[in-house]
Amino acid sequence: MGSTTTLEHPFDTAIALTPDGEGRFLGHTAAEYSNMVGPFGGITAATMLRAVLDDPRCAGSPLSLTVNYAGPIATGAFTIDAEPVRTNRTTQHWVVTMRQEDTVATTATVVCALRRPTWSDTEISPPAAPAPDSLEVAELPESPAWLRNYEMRFVAGRGPFAGGGDGAPAPTSTSTLWVRDTPARSLDFPAVAAMSDIFFPRVMLRLGRMVPAGTVSLTVYFHAELDPLADPGRFVLATARAQHFGNGFFDQSAHLWTEEGTALATSHQLVYFKD
Repeated sequence: MGSTTTLEHPFDTAIALTPDGEGRFLGHTAAEYSNMVGPFGGITAATMLRAVLDDPRCAGSPLSLTVNYAGPIATGAFTIDAEPVRTNRTTQHWVVTMRQEDTVATTATVVCALRRPTWSDTEISPPAAPAPDSLEVAELPESPAWLRNYEMRFVAGRGPFAGGGDGAPAPTSTSTLWVRDTPARSLDFPAVAAMSDIFFPRVMLRLGRMVPAGTVSLTVYFHAELDPLADPGRFVLATARAQHFGNGFFDQSAHLWTEEGTALATSHQLVYFKD
């Protein structure tokens, strides 16, 4: 399952991989998607998923992705090994490992599935939000660099990165915003995986200031089939909140929706912070 978008887009360039034997791929970090320390976690998640989608043994489309950020990823080259550990009639299970100089930097599991028509229902609802065109484009800082690859229009919960508030603690960790790639790009599974991690650390929203923080584990569940040839530039409605802060960690749940109100994905992550 190769990508149908061109490698001219910064996102596709950042997650591009070169085959190096069965199940092995070579890649390189992209300065355009760098974070405070190492790459933006969303681009790492998208890259791990890209390895599975680029493997000719891949069967079906992504159902879930779990990424465990085992250690810092240094600027430079990396190797990804992807292994389909079991293929069933409906699901296919993958184990994916990123290494730099024989040191494990990131691990992931991916479940792909052959989706068949069944009864369906969605019990969650998208948050109330005005049309994206009615909202101002957030003025994001120059650093970290990955922010410049997204256009964000906040409904609530800007946080310190996006000039929200006066540095005072916030009563809630909830953020809701419209987001899309810039330059425009059609949505596919790697893009949705990356967008599941575009939220600023919730602890910064609650405390009203910058604190060291980093994702330890991220899981994304994909709910919709995606047409990679769909019109580029469509917004995604994204909302996230934390459930508990304590002992140096907090959890976060997020929902992503199309402009029409279709559930794209839900995600959950565990984040380390130091206060």
